[in-house]
Amino acid sequence: VKLQESGPGLVKPSQTLSLTCTVSDDSITTNPYTWSWIRQPPGKGLEWIGYIAYSGNTYYSPSLKIRTSISRDTFWNLFTLRLSSVTPEATAVYYCARRGATMTYDAWGQGTQVTVSS
Repeated sequence: VKLQESGPGLVKPSQTLSLTCTVSDDSITTNPYTWSWIRQPPGKGLEWIGYIAYSGNTYYSPSLKIRTSISRDTFWNLFTLRLSSVTPEATAVYYCARRGATMTYDAWGQGTQVTVSS
C-alpha cells in the first residue's frame, strides 16, 4: 500500500487547513483498517489528529475535535483532513497513515510540511 499527502504548504492564520491523502494498492474500505492523520510540530513528538475507519466512522483527538473533520472519497480512494481556525501552532509535518488489526501503523505517507503564517 502507498499513501501520498498533498495540499497547500502555506496557510494563513484563522483559515482552514485542508490536506488529501491518496491511497494506492489498497482500498480505504478494506476491513479492518483505519486511516489516520498525524502531525509533528518542529522539535516535538508525533500528535495524532484523528482517523476515518473502513466503515466511514470517524474519531478525533479530543483536543482538536471541535475544529477537525476527516472525510473520504471512496471512488478516488482518498481521505481528507480539514482543520479550521488554524494558528501558527498548527505548523507541522502532516502525515497520513494506515493502522490495522494489530493496532500498529504499518504504512505511512512521506509527510507534507504545512506552515501557518501571515
